[in-house]
Amino acid sequence: MRMTMTLALAAGMAVGLAGGASAQSKLTMREAMVPAAEPGQQIYVRNKHLAGKHDFGPAHTLVFVHGATYPASTAFDLPLAGLSWMDYLAMHGYDVYLLDLPGYGRSTRPAAMDAPADANPPLETTDQAVADYGRVVDYVLAKRKLTSLDVMGWSWGTAIAAGYASTHADKVHRLVLYAPLWLLHGAVALKVDAGKLGAYRRVSRADAEKRWLTGITPEQAQGLIPPGWFAQWADATFATDKVGAHQNPPVLRAPNGVIEDIQRDWMAGKPTWDPAKITMPILMIQAEWDHDTPPYMSQTLFPLLTNAPWKQYTMLGQGTHTIIMEKNRLQLFEAVQAFLDAPAIR
Repeated sequence: MRMTMTLALAAGMAVGLAGGASAQSKLTMREAMVPAAEPGQQIYVRNKHLAGKHDFGPAHTLVFVHGATYPASTAFDLPLAGLSWMDYLAMHGYDVYLLDLPGYGRSTRPAAMDAPADANPPLETTDQAVADYGRVVDYVLAKRKLTSLDVMGWSWGTAIAAGYASTHADKVHRLVLYAPLWLLHGAVALKVDAGKLGAYRRVSRADAEKRWLTGITPEQAQGLIPPGWFAQWADATFATDKVGAHQNPPVLRAPNGVIEDIQRDWMAGKPTWDPAKITMPILMIQAEWDHDTPPYMSQTLFPLLTNAPWKQYTMLGQGTHTIIMEKNRLQLFEAVQAFLDAPAIR
C-alpha cells in the first residue's frame, strides 16, 4: 500500500523554526507497508519531507521507532497545536520516517493477538524488533539510494535503534536515544497482566494517564500537559486497536516481547546491545522527571560508550518520559535538531 498527500502548515506552527524554514512550508506525506521479518506480517511506515525536495543525503534522512506500548504514528506525528515532531524535522529539511512495529499502531497484528493472551508466548521481542527496524532502514536506503542514515528511538525503541546501530554501524550516520533504556533497579514501570506472561497485555486510558504522571507531584503535574493534549493522543492511539476499542472499557493491546526481555535480560544485568560497538556520534536525551527510564540509566550507560567519536547527554527540565507531548516539548525538538544539524567533528 502506498499513499501520497501534500500538507500545508500554517504560519503559527513555524514559530521558532531555524534553517530558513518557510512559515507556509508544504510537506509531502507518504505511507507504505514493508514486509516484516516474520512471514505474513507488515510494518507500517510513514514518510514526510518538504514538498518538491528529493535530495537529502545520509545527514538529512532519519528513521524513528517507538517504545514498548504505544505506536510511533500517534506520538511522533501527533499534530499538537498543529505541529508534530515529524513535521518539525521535515520543515528543517529532513526526510523523516516513522514505523509501527508488528502488533502496534497501523501495522498488522499477529494471529496470536486475536486469541486469549495466555494462549501464546510473548510477541515481538527486542531481537525481532531490531530485525524489523532493519527491514525499514533497508527500505529507506534503497528508496533514496543511500548507504547510511540517522536512527532514533524512544524508550524501548532506544534498545532497538542502538541494537541495530551496534551491529550495522556502516548504515548509521548518527544515533539519537530519547529516554534511553538500560539496566533496571527495581520494578518495571509497564503494566503487566497478573499470572502468566502471555502474548500481549491490555492498557486502559486510565492506566496510560496514571503511568504518564507517576513519580511527579500534583504541583509538578499542574499545567504539564496542555489542555486537550492527553485526550488527543489517547483518542488517536486507542483507535488504532480495532479489537481493544470495542471492549468495555476500551483498551490498547500491546505485545509482551519487551516485558519478557526486561525481566530476563535488563533486570538480570544483561543488556541486549553492546555500547562499546557504537562507533558513530550519539545523543542521549531525556527529561528530569522520567520515571520509566530514570536518569540513573543514562548516567550508567554514558561512560560505556567508549568508541563513539562524539557523545552527548542532555537532560531537560520539567518533563517526564513523555516530554514529546508536554509543554516543554520544543526543548526536546530543538536539542535533537541541534545535534543532528551540527557539523561533524573531525
